[in-house]
Amino acid sequence: MSLSPGLRVLVLANQKGGVGKTTTAINLGTALAAIGERVLIIDLDPHGNASTGLGIDRRHRGISTYEVLMGDEPLKASIQRTVVPRLSLAPSTLDLLGIELEIAADRDRAYRLKRAIQRLAEERESLPEELRFSYILVDCPPSLNLLTINALAACDSVLVPLQCEFFALEGLSQLLATVDQVKQTLNTNLMIHGIVLTMFDPRNNLAAQVVADVRGFMGEKVYQTVIPRNVRISEAPSHGKPVLLYDLKCSGSQAYLKLASEVIQRERQLRAA
Repeated sequence: MSLSPGLRVLVLANQKGGVGKTTTAINLGTALAAIGERVLIIDLDPHGNASTGLGIDRRHRGISTYEVLMGDEPLKASIQRTVVPRLSLAPSTLDLLGIELEIAADRDRAYRLKRAIQRLAEERESLPEELRFSYILVDCPPSLNLLTINALAACDSVLVPLQCEFFALEGLSQLLATVDQVKQTLNTNLMIHGIVLTMFDPRNNLAAQVVADVRGFMGEKVYQTVIPRNVRISEAPSHGKPVLLYDLKCSGSQAYLKLASEVIQRERQLRAA
C-alpha cells in the first residue's frame, strides 16, 4: 500500500559499488520525467554522486537529506529543481557519514525517511504543483547500512541495478536476504520491483552468461531492458547532466527510456492486481 494514492516510492539499492545504481537513479528519473511523471530523487549516499550528476554544486546544498533524517528540516525544505523539467532532487552531503552513530540509540532510527516522506505525502494537496510527485526514487549508498535500511523501510518496492560481471549473483543473494528481513520486521509491503542488468558488453561472453544466469535465477523479476556499457553514460555526470540530456540518441539514453516504459508498465500491472 503506497503512502499516497498518487505517489510511489522506489529504492535503488545494491551493497556493491560501481554497479550503475546512481546512474540508473538519475537517468530513470529523467526518463520518467520525460514521459510526464513528476519525480523526486532523494540522495541518501554521503558522497552525493546523484546530486553532482544532476548539476547541484556542493556549495549549493544548504539543506540536505542529513537535516531531513535528523528531523531538523522537513523533506520539502531540502528539495531543489534540476536542469530536467519535472525532476527535483533532495541533495546529500558528507554529513550523512556520521548519522548512523548520531541516531543509533533512537527507537525510530529505521523510520526517519519514512516519516519525512509521509509528511510530504500528507501535505500533497496544499503544495505547489512542482512538489506533487508521482514517483520518488531513493539512491542508496553501496552498503546495507542504516541509510539503506531507512530507504527500504520507507519504500513500496526495490529496483536492483546489477552489473553484468562474475560476482553479480553472489551480491544479489545477500541483498535479497536483507530485503526479506526488512519485509518481515519493518515494512510488510516491501517487494522487489525488478532487477536491471547494467554495463552489458555484447563482446564479452561472460556478460551474456551472467544475463542468462540472472534470468534463470530471478525469472520475470528481471527487466527485459538491458543497459549497455556506453561511453556517453560515463561522460554525462562530469557535465552535471543525465545522459538523456547529454546525448539523447546514444544507446544508453535509448535503453533508459525503454526501462522507464517497462517500469510504468509494471506499475500498471501492480495497480490492476
